[in-house]
Amino acid sequence: MRIFSKRELNEYSLSLTYDDVSLIPTEISRVKTRSEVNIKSKFLGIDLAVPVVSSPMDTVTGIAMAKELSNSGCLGIVNRFDSSLTELFSNGNVVEGVQAVSVSLTAEDSLLEKIASNNLIVCIDTANANNAHVLNKCEEIKKKYEVKVIVGNIAHGGTLQQLVDAGADAVRIGIGGGSVCTTSIQTGIGIGQVSSLIDCYFTREDQKLKIELIADGGIKSAGDVTKALSAGADAVMLGRMLAGTKETPGEVIKYADQLWKKYRGSASFGVKMKGEFIEGEETMVPYKGSVKSVVNAISDGLKSAMSYLNCESLGELKQKDKFAVLSTSSYLERLPRK
Repeated sequence: MRIFSKRELNEYSLSLTYDDVSLIPTEISRVKTRSEVNIKSKFLGIDLAVPVVSSPMDTVTGIAMAKELSNSGCLGIVNRFDSSLTELFSNGNVVEGVQAVSVSLTAEDSLLEKIASNNLIVCIDTANANNAHVLNKCEEIKKKYEVKVIVGNIAHGGTLQQLVDAGADAVRIGIGGGSVCTTSIQTGIGIGQVSSLIDCYFTREDQKLKIELIADGGIKSAGDVTKALSAGADAVMLGRMLAGTKETPGEVIKYADQLWKKYRGSASFGVKMKGEFIEGEETMVPYKGSVKSVVNAISDGLKSAMSYLNCESLGELKQKDKFAVLSTSSYLERLPRK
């Protein structure tokens, strides 16, 4: 079996995603237990206990989710689709515990001024960062206000320099990888998430660019979080893994003797509610209880993986460079059987 480095995976002949690769422990670990592992990091100037960022979807991140994630040492980005932004500033002062909000390309100065005056991070929430209007909006915001700006999304590092030139502080990486995203099917655009991340990572390193990378889409488990971080991500953005928790917007629904909550893509019909081109789907996910339990499970899985890989910090994890490319049978062998 051949062992691949990240650089070699970047030159692999096929596009790869999380199920296609696995990390390989190739050295004796000095880590006795996962409690010794430190997964704290700094992202856009914020101290994170777990490198998790929530997706600004209307069925994922409202004010309650953003506050609870902040309490858990993560970053929640309040969505722009429901009444959350109005509620956020309704009393003149921002709701305590919220650190980031999403805005559209048509966001007005009055909203941006409120965001800037409260030292919040701005996420320009679009599907395609490779767009002159997105870059112009980013440049406009950075010139007027002292704020950190996240843009998205991209699938390749080819335009990373232009994003940096426009003032972007972080970029969401991934097109078509979300579980309720149909962009790749509808348009034929996008590549596997691991390949997207690694290409952007080496573009940043080789060109010495100052921008942080967010793995956005396709993450189904704590193991995928580990793979994303080792592939070069500074933080992972989660949608479906957080969907269905108590803190997500929307009511709990009882159906067939089970509890559910709604989950839908930002370009689904349920969001647009009119005859526009649809690039997202709507579904129901099982109710999961508190989001804190999801974050704890991710934290435990990440720490356990790092103990296997002889890593005491996320900085050491990023240096690990031993990957296997899995056959379909090899991947299936790993799945639990009932």
